Amino acid sequence: MKRNWSFFSIVNYIVLAVVAFSMIYPFIYILAYSLNDGKDSMLGAIYFLPRKFTLENYAQVFDNERIWRAYGITIMRTLIGTFLHVLLCTLMAYALSKRTLPGRTFFTFYIFLPTIFSAGFIPYFITLQKLHLINSFWVYVLPLLYNFMHIVILRTFLQGIPEELEESARIDGYSDFQIFLRIILPLSGPVLATISLFIGVAHWNDWFSGAYYVSDKNLIPVQTLLQEMLTEAESLSNSMQRAAQQGGQTVGGMSGAGATPESLRMALLVITVFPILCIYPFLQRFFVKGVMIGSVKG
Repeated sequence: MKRNWSFFSIVNYIVLAVVAFSMIYPFIYILAYSLNDGKDSMLGAIYFLPRKFTLENYAQVFDNERIWRAYGITIMRTLIGTFLHVLLCTLMAYALSKRTLPGRTFFTFYIFLPTIFSAGFIPYFITLQKLHLINSFWVYVLPLLYNFMHIVILRTFLQGIPEELEESARIDGYSDFQIFLRIILPLSGPVLATISLFIGVAHWNDWFSGAYYVSDKNLIPVQTLLQEMLTEAESLSNSMQRAAQQGGQTVGGMSGAGATPESLRMALLVITVFPILCIYPFLQRFFVKGVMIGSVKG
């Protein structure tokens, strides 16, 4: 069937194509830069494809023990933090979805209050210090266990589940916890995937906690390491030049004549973003469905 193209449709597609290209191009540029020889990249004029292809940048990144350690910290905090966050927020949302819960209004207001008022950075830092979370792995996980908006989305979704399902389960002898595990969780797949994506990306992209709450270099995540590399470009470049004069060694135990601090940062940036880009397409259909259900029902 022949399609009739209107002027609006043509303009709409052109605008969307331009917007899509403006979002995709930075990734293309970073990938091309990371696959190009570092010294050759300093000449510029790299836009879509590497001019002098090499894998030396990635070889040096993967050969650095500090980066592997930081990557492991990021993966651990993302997996543990996402699991605990989704579990605890779902449990709280399930309880708050019951109109018969004693003190339901109080608990809702109690978790909502911190979203309006904040004591500030210094009191927050002192609180973490008193809880012995400073310079600890758990400073990445515990402060992000709850999020009011995630609880609201989950509660709204759970309120849309027919009560008859729970009543029939209770007739069969199920306890509240059994109902939660065997009925509520299986039916909540889309919204759980949505919340997992929200908090997972937040954990993966967080560099602030590692920069301000952790001084042990063995505990910093890869995003904090990347941030340090981005803010210390001049120092890295000078160190690389001095190391090259002394025998070809570069910063952090990395070696190679063609790599530069900028090319190494680009390679690390690609490695950092790549897992999220791989996971997101598989969760996208759940993401859209979960957001729509959580925002419309209730």
